[in-house]
Amino acid sequence: MRGGELRRIKRGSRFVSGLLAALFVLVVPLTALAVNPDEVLADPALEARARAISAELRCMVCQNQSIDDSNAELAKDLRLLVRERLTDGDTDEQVMNYIVSRYGEFVLLKPRFETKTILLWGAPLLLVVAGGLSLIVFARKRAGKPTGSKLTAEEQARLSELLDE
Repeated sequence: MRGGELRRIKRGSRFVSGLLAALFVLVVPLTALAVNPDEVLADPALEARARAISAELRCMVCQNQSIDDSNAELAKDLRLLVRERLTDGDTDEQVMNYIVSRYGEFVLLKPRFETKTILLWGAPLLLVVAGGLSLIVFARKRAGKPTGSKLTAEEQARLSELLDE
């Protein structure tokens, strides 16, 4: 390699690492901005409870984020509602029940274990059992079947000749 080529490669790798660092600096704070400073409660204990509840509630806009991580307007409204209910003296369970009564069970990131959700919670176990049973059935069916075809008379004679030696 020539010296010029080596310098170009080094500059290119510096550029890529600088670009990655810039993207990291820009992207990482986005989740930190989800809870705005004007939403934070003065009482640290209530704020901790609000954060714990918010981490369990799904953003109905994003659907794969908690309202604590989302920047959506609906998530902000839900965070404010949670804090309002807590400052009014509701327990964590009462706040969760209130939110669920307004938005349905889908608002929970981790669904409750109830008779309605038994299939949801039991599905992974049922799939593992069904997969295991089908593997066993498949293996048993294959074990009884011979593989390959019968030897021809010529092949049988050649085999006998080789084994006798």
